[in-house]
Amino acid sequence: MEKKNSSLKSTLAVSLTNYLDAGAIVAGASGLTLWKDYLGLTEGHLGWLNAISANCLGAAIGAIIGGFLADRYGRKAIYTYNMLVYMAGVALILCSVNFPMLLAGFLVTGISVGVGVPASWTYISESSETGNRGRNIGISQMAWGIGPTIILILGTLLAPPTGGAGSEGVLFGFVKGVASLFGATGAGLHVFSSRIVFASLFIVAFIAWLLQRRLEESKEWVNLQSDTSTDTEEQTSSNKSLFASFGDLFTNRINVRTMLFLAGMYLTWNLVSSVMGFFQQHIYETAGGLSNEHANLLSVGQWLIIIVTTFFFSMIVDKVNQRWLYFIGVSFAVLAWLLIITIGVNSIAGLLVFTLLWGLQAGISVQSFYALWASELFPARYRAAAQGVMFFIVRGLSAVWGLCFVNIYGEEGEGFTIAAWVMLALLLISLIIGTAGAPETRGKSLEEITRERYNP
Repeated sequence: MEKKNSSLKSTLAVSLTNYLDAGAIVAGASGLTLWKDYLGLTEGHLGWLNAISANCLGAAIGAIIGGFLADRYGRKAIYTYNMLVYMAGVALILCSVNFPMLLAGFLVTGISVGVGVPASWTYISESSETGNRGRNIGISQMAWGIGPTIILILGTLLAPPTGGAGSEGVLFGFVKGVASLFGATGAGLHVFSSRIVFASLFIVAFIAWLLQRRLEESKEWVNLQSDTSTDTEEQTSSNKSLFASFGDLFTNRINVRTMLFLAGMYLTWNLVSSVMGFFQQHIYETAGGLSNEHANLLSVGQWLIIIVTTFFFSMIVDKVNQRWLYFIGVSFAVLAWLLIITIGVNSIAGLLVFTLLWGLQAGISVQSFYALWASELFPARYRAAAQGVMFFIVRGLSAVWGLCFVNIYGEEGEGFTIAAWVMLALLLISLIIGTAGAPETRGKSLEEITRERYNP
């Protein structure tokens, strides 16, 4: 019981990384129109903000760095310093008065998010009991839902007026009070709603830093260092050992097949999810014709569905056939996009059902299975590095797709239908790859999985 409680406690502390990951994405998304008006940005500018943010390239760069460092210096080393980088990025966004500052803030924040992701999933998996590994990954994903929910509720309460009197959020008076200290007016006043939302992330990041820096090192990583220290060849050059293990990712056929499977199922899903994470409110406001407040409220409802569904996922994932659970989750996503293409994005009924289905799929999400399987299918010596490489590929290509998406979508959403067909095709590919390649790892220890795969 003590070990189980310890596992849950460390999972909750590490899960704050997911809160801050999704929180950074949604904080940027919920205030996207406000920054666009304040700085006079175009859809191209918004595409670049998405491309280098925690949603895409920033996280991609951070992930490959973080995975490498977590295997070289330990999982705890990431938790000791990474949140300081995150706070620096958020502070830069808070102070932004031009596009380069805003872009730099998004990039630094994104890099920090990426650094923490492979270490987090690896640490949770290595510190979990065999029968609770999926549960703990699911709990960490709940934080990925709780973060956006809180951010969107806060954004709704602080929202500036979009029409006549009374269209603003109930706490917009507080925004005006803060903005008046800086003499802000017009669009400059309205963007303080977004600045305050990012300030809340700064506070959570500080709390996360205090908690995570106290975590104990992963025992599996410590044991690995003890084993390799008895090898005289590795004693002469620890760096040689590190790079040799890292190189195995691209020379070992088992590793290559595993990376192709995981990156394939995750990439095709994430290309869609990254657009939804950063542009959903913007799509609802432009193509859907909703106000900023109503777009945020609809997204809040969706994230509440995600939290409940993710909790359900965490309770059953260690007990049911994971292949079929994956199939059911992605099927919801396919149905959601098929529906929105059929009914139309400017239909309130269509948006409501789409929001429900997308929330259900995100609760039983591809990301949850990716986090679970990626931390199970590689040996400890390069477990985080492998995740970092794949996360780099996925988020990097998501950045490219984000730039393509804004050009297909158009300034006011005139190309939404074409983009939606592309989304549907990507989700079908993810459904096929993940269902066909789902591994049989449930109920097995990490050591047992490694022996079966690499020492049959």
